[in-house]
Amino acid sequence: MSYPKILLKPGKEQSLKRYHPWIFSGAIKTNTEQLTEGELVEVYSSNNEFLAIGHYQIGSIAIRIISFKNETIDQDFWNKKIESAYTLRKMLGLADNQNNNVYRLLHGEGDGLPGLIIDFYNGTAVTQMHSIGMYLSRENVLEALKKVYGKKLSAVYDKSESTIPFKSDIHPKNGYLYGSLSENILLEYGNKFKISWEEGQKTGFFIDQRENRKLVSEYAQNRSVLNVFGYTGGFSVYALRGGASLVHSVDSSQIAIDLTNQNIKLNFGKTNKHESFAVDAFDYLNSIDQKYDLIVLDPPAFAKHTNALKNALQGYKRINAKAIEKIKPGGIIFTFSCSQVVSKEEFRKSVFAAAANTGRNVRILHQLTQPADHPVSIYHPEGEYLKGLVIYVE
Repeated sequence: MSYPKILLKPGKEQSLKRYHPWIFSGAIKTNTEQLTEGELVEVYSSNNEFLAIGHYQIGSIAIRIISFKNETIDQDFWNKKIESAYTLRKMLGLADNQNNNVYRLLHGEGDGLPGLIIDFYNGTAVTQMHSIGMYLSRENVLEALKKVYGKKLSAVYDKSESTIPFKSDIHPKNGYLYGSLSENILLEYGNKFKISWEEGQKTGFFIDQRENRKLVSEYAQNRSVLNVFGYTGGFSVYALRGGASLVHSVDSSQIAIDLTNQNIKLNFGKTNKHESFAVDAFDYLNSIDQKYDLIVLDPPAFAKHTNALKNALQGYKRINAKAIEKIKPGGIIFTFSCSQVVSKEEFRKSVFAAAANTGRNVRILHQLTQPADHPVSIYHPEGEYLKGLVIYVE
């Protein structure tokens, strides 16, 4: 099967020859006015050399590559892609694990399908399409999930309403492509979490912090812990599991605090070691004065676009300076950025500037990133979006 042909300008094929999965609009020579947004196109160099097949989309990133082979994109193609992703998660010990029934099955460019995210929650696959092409391919994705999981798949919920580019003529609604709402109590390293993929942020749970939550539990014993931007209380549950003397959870959302309290009760019943506060994070940090000896800072993305980068870096500097200033001597801070446009170097410089402003002696213990079920293609370093540092403050 052949697809509409796209020619690139001279010299613009080099990134594709290095297997980078994006083509920017400025690299395209062909008039694209006749193309339908989301359709598959074949990409050729200015010398008419075949390069790749991808989804066309109006915008700065004009084509997202799904294959560097000259092949037909049929159901068998989708089956093989989903099967490959599942095989990797089995190798990692995440799939079919009785102690853990939540993981990311497919991570966009990291698994060779830009624009597609699939998270697996105890039998329910939650999909998020970030491109028109992927949204138009959702039935192929559904059939591939059925083939790969068989009876292990109870439902598929598409949550693309807020992720499809707003300039498109497509207006998706969140809903079940297959099955219906079922049990949403999840297990992660034996910890239980009640989440809502229908109402919650992202696909319902921040799976990407799994290994970092586990590391918090290893540092928490006999420490007083503050979990800032706590969302559903993931770090709080792990801190209590690790033997923290007390844990306080802070989030500006009362809904998030209610979910945190439910998750604490689900794991520990009634406990006087935990308290939560629906207040502004900066206001709360201003009031603590060496009350805690372990602080977790996991804010939402301060910058989603490059034009917000400067303000984002100031935000990271400000929140980290306050935590470094206020933590007890000998305290530990877990600090993160999930902003893709903020590089590891830029984030580290923000924390460095924050530390320098306080005058306290600060050492880096760990440099953290996303877990293995959120793989980064070596050809697409932009996929490393989660950055974290564990610092020791004298």
